[in-house]
This record gives sequence, structure tokens and C-alpha cells, in this order.
Amino acid sequence: MSQYKDSSLKVFTLNSNPALAEEIAANIGVELGKSSVTKFSDGEIQINIEESIRGCDVYVVQSTCEPGNEHIMELLIMVDALKRASAKSINIVIPYYGYARQDRKARAREPITAKLLADLLQTAGATRVISLDLHAPQIQGFFDIPVDQLLGVPILSNYWKEKGLEDIVVVSPDHGGVTRARQMAERLKAPIAIIDKRRPRPNVAEVMNIVGKIEGKTAIIIDDIIDTAGTITLGANALMENGAKGVYACCTHPVLSGPAIERIDNSEIQELVVTNSIPLKEEKQIDKITQLSIAPLISEAIIRVHERQSVSVLFD
Repeated sequence: MSQYKDSSLKVFTLNSNPALAEEIAANIGVELGKSSVTKFSDGEIQINIEESIRGCDVYVVQSTCEPGNEHIMELLIMVDALKRASAKSINIVIPYYGYARQDRKARAREPITAKLLADLLQTAGATRVISLDLHAPQIQGFFDIPVDQLLGVPILSNYWKEKGLEDIVVVSPDHGGVTRARQMAERLKAPIAIIDKRRPRPNVAEVMNIVGKIEGKTAIIIDDIIDTAGTITLGANALMENGAKGVYACCTHPVLSGPAIERIDNSEIQELVVTNSIPLKEEKQIDKITQLSIAPLISEAIIRVHERQSVSVLFD
């Protein structure tokens, strides 16, 4: 491993995604910071930072994926520990920002939990956030500190380019994802289509009709999060019924909860491509799923932030 020239840059990990953190540290050329997360017998979390970080720019890697509440608490306690240990800056790298789907008041007496989480992180002492494909772009505005939002589309698009599929149409699984689908379609020089669906209640999707020409084409569905996989698998079935010759799918954040793996395995989807913003447990590593690494992207972003260079070039 080539050594990074500035010893004031430190990378720490907590429990959500240590393999990704190790890969990021190796790409930058630093050792992963020494710290430990332990629990008291009643489940309370205790964090020890086992090296001096006084005057350092610290980057903490932690996705707030399942068990989300525990990972959020680890992160808050870590930020407080870093602040009290006189870190110069506390940069939290949250590849997957949990609670992002609670981003507005959709009905009466509903909380805006994504904003609450932003407040908690800032109050704890975070000075910057680096994240990937926030579910709702307005979450950047929930923070009063800099938020660098990286994009998964370039990584996913490059994979499809190298795969060399023909007659592609990029499909958005709903109206909200059209911008993302268009970004990928431009990279693949392909047209787009939209699945027009109605959702009667959370985690229950109902496919209606397809807007766009998909007959005889290879469809690639793109989404930011796949949770229970209801939307994506119903969409894949609808695409095949309407004359698509094959269906692939991709997303940035593989939440894959509940019946997701079984649904994907039994669906028309030939391959699902995801990133490692959330680690895949062994039982989720089925043949249909390909996982790409976001470590090169995040490590490049960390170096650019640290060296006060532009991060926006990473979007190209």
C-alpha cells in the first residue's frame, strides 16, 4: 500500500460496514484508525478511540443500515468522542443514509425523521457529511454544514457499458426516478421508459402501465433503493409481459429486507447489480446479484475534501 503523505488524515470505521472502510483506507494509503465499539450488558454502546486524533481531520465510515437505530447511535457517540478528543474536523461518511424516505410530511401528524437525524448529527459535532445517492435531494438542505452527495449512476453505467448489452432501454420504476434513469440513459446512449404505478400503502406496489417503447428491447431498471423488491419485481414482470426481450436491474443501496431475495430469485430479472453501500449478508449473496465497490469513489472524494479540491468533478 502506498502511504498517503499527510498524517493528519485519519479514517475510522464503526460496525455497519468495516470491509468498505478498510478498502477506502487502503485506497487512500492510510491505516484504519484504532477504535473499539463495545456494549455493556444492558446493550448500551461504549466507544473507545485508541490513538491520538488531536488536530486531525477525521473521516468516520458508517452506513445507517439495519440495525439502523444501533448504527445511528454508534455514529452519534463516535462523533461526540472525536469532538471531546479535539479532532480538527469530523467528517462523517454515510454511504447509505437511513430514514431518508421520511423526508417530508406526506400526511397529517407525520414526523420528518430525515431532518431529525441531520439535527442530531450536527448537534453531536459533525462538521461535514459525505453521502451517496440520498433518497431525497432536499436532505442536503436539512444540514447547515457542507454535504457532498456522490452519485452511483456512473459506477452502474460503466458496468452495463462493459457488459455490452444491445437494444437497451433504461426504465424508471416510478415517476420520482426519471432524472436518475435519464442520467443513466445519456451515458448508455439509450431511450428511457417509465413504469406508472400506484402505491396503496408503504411497501406495497401496484404496477399500472408502461410509458415508452420497450418491445424487443433489453430493459435495465434503475432505482436508488431496493427494499422489499416488490416494485422492481412487479415492474420486471410487466416489462416482459409488454414485450421486452430481457430485464436487468440495478440500484445503489441494496436494503433487501423481508421477502426481497426470494422475490428477486423468482422474478424475470436476469441480473441485479448493486453497490456495497450496504454490506450483503451471506444469505443475500445469490447468483443473480452482482455487487460493485464504491470505495474508489469515496476515497477519491475524501482526498479531494482533505486537499481542498473540487468534488464535483467526480460527478462526470
